[in-house]
Order: sequence, then structure tokens, then C-alpha cells
Amino acid sequence: MIVTQGDILKKLPILALAFCLFFLFHQAVHAEDGLTKVTGSIYSYADVKGASPKNSFGANAGIIIGKDFLVAVDSLISAREAKRFIKDINKISKKPIKFLINTHYHLDHSLGNSEFAQLGAIIIAHENAQANMQKAGEGMLQYAKQSGLSDQDMKGTKLAYPTLTFPDRVTLNLGKSKIEIIFLGPSHTTGSVLVFLPQEKVLFTGDILFTDFHPFLGEANIEGWIKVLDYIMAMDVDKIIPGHGPISSKKDVADLKNYLLVFDQKAKELTAQSKDLNFIAAEMKKSLPPRPQLESLIARNIQMKYLPQGNQSQPQAK
Repeated sequence: MIVTQGDILKKLPILALAFCLFFLFHQAVHAEDGLTKVTGSIYSYADVKGASPKNSFGANAGIIIGKDFLVAVDSLISAREAKRFIKDINKISKKPIKFLINTHYHLDHSLGNSEFAQLGAIIIAHENAQANMQKAGEGMLQYAKQSGLSDQDMKGTKLAYPTLTFPDRVTLNLGKSKIEIIFLGPSHTTGSVLVFLPQEKVLFTGDILFTDFHPFLGEANIEGWIKVLDYIMAMDVDKIIPGHGPISSKKDVADLKNYLLVFDQKAKELTAQSKDLNFIAAEMKKSLPPRPQLESLIARNIQMKYLPQGNQSQPQAK
């Protein structure tokens, strides 16, 4: 399916050095608080620190600037977060947001959809992501509150489902460049997709890639996920924007593949020996490569995917 558009050695005096340090600090704060420039036409949140419900669990979201319009990738966890995103978008470009791509249905990537829909954006997602979102329904809003968001945090947040879905891939033509939205089968979820810009050699992965974050595996198809990671390794791509974490490279893709293989094998071994979640999680932590954010997901992943009592369907935060 094709959707077309119409028509960054001498010692400095102390004061100068102090100014430079202040400037660099200011830039680093700005990079974390606002959208980071990836290429001339691509910007994204990246490397968000202190992941929590109030900052969409550190989820990344970005924009692609076309000739006449913008394409947004993911919408964060609430109307408030989406408004923050849109405000940051408007600092970069005043072009209309014509499309919003949901990389998957999880609430930290899609509960801001309604703010983009109000701007007239067409919401694009894989047909399974749409079905997953519709099945979860209002439960997604309730689960956001259970995850630590207050009524004030969620004020104005409404469900807005994808209006354009596809079975395998979609191409958006932006004039001088194009966006390929690619579904390769179940991985992180049954509807997770890649958003690829071949001319720029940039890839948005959604939660198919977590860098420096422990990944959420509660709905994962590990075998399928590894196949998608292998596909990424073969792609002609220079910069990878993960669902959570800093702008990444293929090394980070290989690191996640190793993490998944270790986790899956160890979880099966440990749950065959014991059903004590605390014991299993502690032993698992010893086997996994360290990651600084969302360590609490280790136990949650074991409970949801590998212990019988955890085998239940509910809207998820990651």
C-alpha cells in the first residue's frame, strides 16, 4: 500500500571555561528534555533518564519532517505527555502532523493518540496492534492508573484507535524520501512494527529494541523477536531509535538478542526447579548482563511469561 503526499589547545581562562561547562550542561539537559536531532529531518526523544509512569516509562517518540507535513512515531502515555511532545514538535516545525504511526499498542506508546487525532492526524498501525488496542479498551486507561498515574496525570486522556491498518507493510512517500513501515511477525507483541527510512538509514524500532533498559517480555514471542533482530542486523541502517534508551547501533541489537536468549533459557531452567518468584528473579539477575533501568521487569517478566499464575491477559506498560 502506498500513501503519497499532495503536492550538530590552549587553556581557557577560568570564566570562559565556566561558561563552556554551563553551556554543555544546558545542552545536555535540553537533549534529554526535548527532541534530539537524529538527521536533518528526523528528531526523537532518546536516552530518557529516571524512567517512571510520569515520563512514559522513558519511552521514545519522534518525528519525520516531509516537504509539506510531519509524521510522528508513537504518542506516549497520556494526553499530558502527548501535549508535551506536540509542544516540542512545534519548536522544530510548524508543519501539520498528517500521520501518527503506532509501533505497537502498549499504553506508553499509544495513549497519547487522541491529541494527534484532534489535530487531524491519520493513525497508522498493524492490524494486530489495532485489534490488541480494541481488546484492551478502557482497561488501558485503568491500567495506567494502576501503574502509578493519578487522575490529574491522565486528565483528558481518551482512547483513539488506528484508522489505517495493514497486514505486512506500508510505504509513505514524503517527496524526497520515504518511510517503510514493516511487520515481520510476532515479536515484542503480535503487532510490533519497524519504521525505516532507507535514504537516511534511520530505523525506529519501537519496543523491538530496548537499550540500557530491561525489556518487557510479558507478551513476547521470543523466537519471532530474535528473527526480527536478525533482520535488523542485515539492514542498511546507521542510526537506530529504540523504544526505550539512547540512539543505538547494531551492537545494541546484538546485545538484546543475547539478553533474550539468556533470559529465555534461564527462566525455563529456574521455573522447572522452583515456583518461588523472588528466588527465580534473584538467580536470573545474576545471569543477565546489567542494565541500568527498569530492573523491576525481571520479576514481572518471569511471573507473566514463565509462571502459570502469571499467564493472564491485561494491558501492559511496556
